[in-house]
Amino acid sequence: MLISRVLISALRAIIGVTARWESPPDLSRQRIYFANHTSHMDTLAILAALPPKARDNVKPVAAADYWGKTPFLSYLSQKGLNAVLIERKPAPGQNVLQPIMDVLASGKSIIFFPEGTRSTEALPGPFKSGLFRMAQGFPDVDLVPVYLENLHRAMPKGKHIPLPILCTIRIGDPIERIEAEEVGDFLSRARDAIVRLAE
Repeated sequence: MLISRVLISALRAIIGVTARWESPPDLSRQRIYFANHTSHMDTLAILAALPPKARDNVKPVAAADYWGKTPFLSYLSQKGLNAVLIERKPAPGQNVLQPIMDVLASGKSIIFFPEGTRSTEALPGPFKSGLFRMAQGFPDVDLVPVYLENLHRAMPKGKHIPLPILCTIRIGDPIERIEAEEVGDFLSRARDAIVRLAE
């Protein structure tokens, strides 16, 4: 998509966005890329790190209260990033994850931020339960940890113009599945997989 290519080119010109893969990516597999979240550039940075062939089949998850609050942001998220928007404060009885589940059921991969909001820290905070619920619902989908290095410095929370600081996207191997794993243990292990990439 033209808008996406223009945005990715602009991002690379400003902050570099170097991709470091632990192993060559298997593009034949459906994936949930889960990452730390520190800036509004995070989604675009991960898209820039993916091979062009993989971008067509991945949909980032974005908060509707931000990315849908103006016609411009809505257009940018839908046409530029191909995002699926979710309500972080759903109506009573509404499943906040349903739009994501629908995307996964269609066979597409997603980019997901398990903290649920941006952080000011280099390392991720505690994860919410959404990643566990997706892992349970789609046991055959690869769970791929991603660490965004320096994004919190290039465009800290509250800032709107990126600084020219080189950033690296570290993409790990899929984490293993453990049968009957408790939600807390799973979320801690998933977070640890991102922290390990930061070391």
